[in-house]
Amino acid sequence: MEPKSSNTQRELRLSRTFNAPISLVWEVFTTPDHIKNWWGPNGFTNTIHKMDVRPGGEWEFIMHGPDGKDYPNSNVFTEVVKHERIVFDHVSAPHHITTITFTASGGETTIEWHMIFDSKEEFEQVVKTYKADEGLVQNLEKLKVYMASDAEAKKDAPVVVERTYNAPIDMVWEAISNRDKMAEWYFDLAAFMPEVGFEFSFTGGKDGREFLHLCKVTKVIPGKVLAYTWRYDGYSGSSEVTFELFEEGNNTRVKLTHTGIETFPVIPHKDLAKENFVAGWTHILGTSLKEYLEK
Repeated sequence: MEPKSSNTQRELRLSRTFNAPISLVWEVFTTPDHIKNWWGPNGFTNTIHKMDVRPGGEWEFIMHGPDGKDYPNSNVFTEVVKHERIVFDHVSAPHHITTITFTASGGETTIEWHMIFDSKEEFEQVVKTYKADEGLVQNLEKLKVYMASDAEAKKDAPVVVERTYNAPIDMVWEAISNRDKMAEWYFDLAAFMPEVGFEFSFTGGKDGREFLHLCKVTKVIPGKVLAYTWRYDGYSGSSEVTFELFEEGNNTRVKLTHTGIETFPVIPHKDLAKENFVAGWTHILGTSLKEYLEK
């Protein structure tokens, strides 16, 4: 679909549907480290100086043209509704107001992009000089390509879950390293010792499907780090789970990192799919361990 002008001849509209969840589309629109990689027409790169995505927040950046010329941009966000709408006032010349709406449908996201300029003459000049209509089409095509590459890269990215608990660090260490404590919030292990080389196993699963987990402790720094391999009997692939503890006053922050999930095979019921690990660790740290430590 090509961009359309309204009957006022000072507006530009374009709609695109992306095969990506709205959370991902929103993330690449509102995160400087993402938007710098795709914003602008073909051949342009960006340096983001400031991006405060909230009503009244400023967005300052420079677009670097393929001809070596720099184009400073100053914007002020006037409306931000997460996963729904972004409106910003492009206060530098040429002045215009851009409204971007996001609509989710299944696993897809549709973007409606609307730009309105101060006058018909200014709009025509922007199209003639900067080819804003062509640039907008290229911009969204770059977004599509970038999200596809980012999604591919994220397939191999580790699962990382962090939570902060109202509990002292020694209590949290006991919870993740003492077999009896672990049985109250984690898995009921036959045996566990926080010693490098210690091997342990347990059975777990859902919907009547159970898997024998085979693990081996690989790193222990008492009160700070506990890591062990994590694989499944009868299946290829091997991963590693690492718990890191950080003392924050009277509280303790736990960072869990699970690497190597991409090495597990794709099986029909998808129990070993990455999204299940994300959901599982989020529940274990966000609910089970929290309730145990703060009961």
